Amino acid sequence: MTTGQTDEPQPLAELNSDLAAAEPSVAPRPNNRLAPHMPDLELHEKRRGTLPGDRVVRVLRAQDRAFQQVAPGRFVATDAVNAPKTGIGRIMTTGKRFLIGRPIPTAGAENERLTKIKALAVLSSDALSSVAYATESTLQILVLAGAVAFGATIPISLVIIGLLIIVMLSYRQTIYAYPSGGGAYIVARENLGTLAGLVAGAALLIDYILTVSVSISAGVLALVSAFPSLADQTVPIGVGFIILIMIGNLRGIRESGSIFAIPTYVFIISILALVAFGIFRIATGDPAVTNGIPREPLQAEEGLGIFLILRAFASGCTALTGVEAISNGIPAFRKPESKNAASTLTIMVALLAVMFAGTSILAHSYGLVPRADESLISQMAAQVFGGRGIPYFVIQMATALILVLAANTSFADFPRLGSILARDGFLPRQFQFRGDRLAFTTGIVALTVLSSVLYVAFKGQTELLIPLYAVGVFVSFTLSQAGMVRHWRKTPGNNTRSLI
Repeated sequence: MTTGQTDEPQPLAELNSDLAAAEPSVAPRPNNRLAPHMPDLELHEKRRGTLPGDRVVRVLRAQDRAFQQVAPGRFVATDAVNAPKTGIGRIMTTGKRFLIGRPIPTAGAENERLTKIKALAVLSSDALSSVAYATESTLQILVLAGAVAFGATIPISLVIIGLLIIVMLSYRQTIYAYPSGGGAYIVARENLGTLAGLVAGAALLIDYILTVSVSISAGVLALVSAFPSLADQTVPIGVGFIILIMIGNLRGIRESGSIFAIPTYVFIISILALVAFGIFRIATGDPAVTNGIPREPLQAEEGLGIFLILRAFASGCTALTGVEAISNGIPAFRKPESKNAASTLTIMVALLAVMFAGTSILAHSYGLVPRADESLISQMAAQVFGGRGIPYFVIQMATALILVLAANTSFADFPRLGSILARDGFLPRQFQFRGDRLAFTTGIVALTVLSSVLYVAFKGQTELLIPLYAVGVFVSFTLSQAGMVRHWRKTPGNNTRSLI
C-alpha cells in the first residue's frame, strides 16, 4: 500500500471481498457442545493514492463505519449512512435537524407511543374543540325561524348527547374487535365488502382534511373576536397555523403530544370553569338571564318545521366529529393498547357531553345570537364574567389554541389511515414511508397541502365549511355502525351486542 496524503474517499464504503475472511472461532456452551461464533466484519474503503494508478485500502475505524454490529450476525445503520458529503447538504441537514430533530431508530418506535394523558390531547382535541362551535352551528339554523325557535336548543342538544353516547359504545366495541386500528375503513371492508370499505376510508380522509380547515377557521375567528384588528389577515394566519402544526407532527407523534397537551388541558379547565360559574350565576338570579328570549331582534325567514329542526340537529352533530379518531389510532397507544384506547374514549365523551350541554344551557339562558364578527363562546364569556377582563381573554386564547390544535387529530390519523390504504394497494406506497422521526411524512405533507388549498378557497369562513364537514362524518359513522352489527351477528352468542 502507498502511504502519504490521499484524496477524498469514494461516496460509498464497500466490503473488501478480495481479503480472506477470518476463520470462525468457537466458544463452548454449558452443555459442552460447540457452536460457531459469527465474526465481526472488517470494513475497508478504497482510496486513490497521490500518484496516478495508486490505490489505497483503508480499514475504517468504528466511529467511521456505516454499519455497526449489535448482535452476532446483526448489523444496524449508523448516522454515517446518510451523512451529507457536500457543504450545501450539511447546511440543509442542520436546518432539518433544527426543525424536526435528530432521526429516531426504528427500534425506538415502541417509545414513541402515547400515554392516556397525551393521547387525550393528541386524539381528542378535535372532538373536544367542537364545543366551541357545535351550539353555535345549531343556533345558526334555528334563528331562521325567529325567536320562537330558541326553545328547541336544549332538546336538540340532549338528543345529540344521546347519539354521542351510542356512538361511543359502538366505537368501544370496535376498539376491542379491531385492535390494529383503521376504524370505519377496516370494519366496513371486512364486514360489508371492499367497496363499502373504500367509501368509508374516502369519507374519513375527506373528513380529516375538512377537520383541519374547519378547526383552523374557527380558531382564527376566536382570535379575531378578541383582536378585531386582525380581521383582514385571517387567511395568512390560518395557513401559517397549518404549517406550524405540520412541523410539530413531523417531529413525531409523542413529541407532538408533549407540545399540544398543555393547551388542550387549559381549554378543558377553562370551559368547565365557564360552565360552572355561568350555571352558578343563573341559579343565583343573574339579571342578565333572558330565559331563552334572544337579546337581539330576529326576523323569521321560514317557519319552525320538522325540516328546519332536522337541519339544526345535523349542524349541531358537528359535536360528534373526531369521536372516531381514537379507534383509528389504537396502535399509537402504549400497551395494553385496546384497554387504554377504550378508557381514553370514555373520558373524552364524558368531558364532551358535559361541556356541550353546559354551553347550550348558557347560550339559551342568556339569549345569545350567533354573529358574523364574534363567536358565541366570546359572547358567552363576556356575559358570564361581566366584560372583557382577564378571564375573558383566558377563555378566548384557550379556545383559539384548542381549535387550532384540533387539527392535530387529523395530522395523527390521516397519515396512519393513508398508510393502511397504501398497504392494501389503494394509495401510492409512498404513504407507508416513515420519516426520520418515525412519522408518516407523505401523509402529513399531503394533508397540509390539501387543507391549505381548501382553507384558502373558502377564505377561512367556518359557516361555509361546516355543511361539507358533516357529510364525511355521517357516512363513516353509518358504515362503521352497520359493519359492527354485521360483525356481531356473524359472531355466535353476541346478538345483544349487535343491537347496541
